[in-house]
Amino acid sequence: MAKQVFFSFHYDDVKTFRANVVRNHGFTKENGQEAGFFDASIWEDSKRHGADSVKRLINSNLIGTTVTCALIGTETWSRRWVRYEILKSYDRGSTLLGVHINNVSDKNRQTFPRGRNPFDFLGFVISKDGRKLTYYEHDGTNWKIYQDLPPKVTNLNRQYWGNGFKLSNWVPCYDWVSENGYNNFATWVESSK
Repeated sequence: MAKQVFFSFHYDDVKTFRANVVRNHGFTKENGQEAGFFDASIWEDSKRHGADSVKRLINSNLIGTTVTCALIGTETWSRRWVRYEILKSYDRGSTLLGVHINNVSDKNRQTFPRGRNPFDFLGFVISKDGRKLTYYEHDGTNWKIYQDLPPKVTNLNRQYWGNGFKLSNWVPCYDWVSENGYNNFATWVESSK
């Protein structure tokens, strides 16, 4: 059965059409469910709305989704709302995966070097007593407490207490072109945990 997927991406990758190659590939299949997903994403539009409004918009669009797929372009890793979409998805228990799209030809038939993995720049620390999970982000230089989500009450196994983890330890990433995303995306979605 097809899953409801939320796509997280940098708006510049929509303007160059690379993000849309992934988001719209189901339309070219005989049966839309063959794509393995239904798109529930929104476009980043923080300039016209305040931060609280953008968070509410993202939160409402995450409702009913079970998977969040980050479409990874050149600057995706550093975008505030992409980071929020990823961490909020993790916070609510959604499956995460990433798809590198810089090998997809843009509207000018150009490709770009692989973008940095946003999951390398997001993580969390479990308190020493195991009761609190605090989200962190890396700004390219240092790790700092993530400000857009509060700490989460948790009850994890003792082995995790007092430790920090990057999301990239668990989140698989694929390359749309070299790993044949057109035919394999549904499998990536189904096999992600």
